[in-house]
Amino acid sequence: MNLGIIAHNSKKVLIEDFCIAYKNILAKHEVYATGTTGRRIEEATSLHVHKFLAGSIGGDKQFMEMVERQDLDMVILFYNPVMMDPAEPDIMSIVKRCDQYNIPVATNIATAELLILGLARGDLDWRLNLK
Repeated sequence: MNLGIIAHNSKKVLIEDFCIAYKNILAKHEVYATGTTGRRIEEATSLHVHKFLAGSIGGDKQFMEMVERQDLDMVILFYNPVMMDPAEPDIMSIVKRCDQYNIPVATNIATAELLILGLARGDLDWRLNLK
């Protein structure tokens, strides 16, 4: 399955820790991320990550195009809800598109853990029927 990951600057360490913790699950799937997030995940885990541009220079748009084509099966995006910065990727637009196309999305560590463990159990296999 194709997994999309975005993290605002204040959540980069959290996404690295998340990916280290679930490296064995992520390794069985294709991981897509915005530029800086993808590079940091690769450095922390040695996983291969398909990288878009940095979110602030168009990577969020590339990410959204993949959502609109329904080429992502799950999205994890960690952001700081109290520090919205216009230079950061547009989280609300991505969440709305995920909802529009029935793509499971997690915006915090608790939900991300539920999704990744569900992925490992096969709970998201229904997405394979859509392709």
